[in-house]
Amino acid sequence: MGDVGLWGLFLSSFISSTLMPGGSEVLLAYLLTQSELSAVELLIAAAAGNCLGGTLTYGMGWWLSSRWPLKMPENKRQKQALVLVQRYGAVSLLFSWLPLIGDPLCLAAGWIRCHLLYSLLLICVGKTLRYSLIVLAVS
Repeated sequence: MGDVGLWGLFLSSFISSTLMPGGSEVLLAYLLTQSELSAVELLIAAAAGNCLGGTLTYGMGWWLSSRWPLKMPENKRQKQALVLVQRYGAVSLLFSWLPLIGDPLCLAAGWIRCHLLYSLLLICVGKTLRYSLIVLAVS
């Protein structure tokens, strides 16, 4: 179950961090209680998948901005995310872990071309902190 659990958690975390819904937090909590894998191994797998997914979403925003001019999106969550990123810049990506608005934040940051390395660092910090809190709460 070790490799399957880690890869499954990685994949679930990756999917959860793109524009598609997922349940990686529930899977992490389950594996923390039912698996022989260490909390550190599980945290690394979840954080790595989620950071990679956020990076992909940021990249999609970057790519989209080169194809279509920036205009206010019609989707409410995307509009909120764009306003937040325009106001606070890459710092808003510390909240990329939040449900519903987190993924659009990554997309908006890429779209308006926030500083790449700073953005990716803040995406990873926010997402890793979220999974760290889950590990602490369940362990």
